[in-house]
Amino acid sequence: MNPHKIPESVLVVIYTAELQILLLERADKPGFWQSVTGSKDTPDEPLRETAIREVWEETGISIGSSQVPQENLRDWQLSNVYEIYPVWRHRYAPGITHNTEHVFGLQVPHDIAITLAEREHLQYRWLDWREAADQCFSPSNAEALLQLPKYLKK
Repeated sequence: MNPHKIPESVLVVIYTAELQILLLERADKPGFWQSVTGSKDTPDEPLRETAIREVWEETGISIGSSQVPQENLRDWQLSNVYEIYPVWRHRYAPGITHNTEHVFGLQVPHDIAITLAEREHLQYRWLDWREAADQCFSPSNAEALLQLPKYLKK
């Protein structure tokens, strides 16, 4: 396994039909709230598979189950390139300063069970999409949440 993170990741906006957003509080940065995120495990891992894996690892939500069918995961065809925060750069190969993040949306039932990855997240909350955007520490995550109504119309 590569000792360095791959600078290509997914951001998965998990939401209900009522536009409630699932936010997770980072264990390594208490007070930092975000959607599900994660890097590819290998350079050739398909982005959709990265999204499915990260959602499962971070929330226990099984995409492809009867409760959350595969078609509920939608690639928004939106990518963000951003500078990796210095506090997390040590996870990447020397000289890597930017990451490309691909945005997905996942609609789930309002009563879905959440099982957090304890090493990654302290707690979760459901918030209205606008309030959730205000809570995100990442500008690209906040912007993705604000775009949710636009992507529901597609």
